[in-house]
Amino acid sequence: MEGTVKWYNLKKGYGFIKGEDEQDYFVHFSALNGAMLRENDKVSFDAVDTERGKQAQKVKLLQKGSEIKGEGRRERGKKGKKYGEGDQEEFEAEEGYSEEGGYEQGEQGEQEDY
Repeated sequence: MEGTVKWYNLKKGYGFIKGEDEQDYFVHFSALNGAMLRENDKVSFDAVDTERGKQAQKVKLLQKGSEIKGEGRRERGKKGKKYGEGDQEEFEAEEGYSEEGGYEQGEQGEQEDY
């Protein structure tokens, strides 16, 4: 499948891709094979449905996107949703991410890194 990067945080190592099917796919740095993503980059990827939502795997950069500010803006989403249904700050807050400690331990003692 092909898609466009909605946002990607290099420091934290994840973001979202909007697929050609208009669905949002969570992307983790481990799916990039060394590539660096930026907003509006065109990519190809394998779409995978998981328990937590849609994920992009085996991501390959096809074309660099525009670096013009203002393009690729997104509306704020609602909390409590699956992957792709919200913005970066809401996703991090919901998933328990903090700058100091990374991801918190889950209720059953399992770390929720991706």
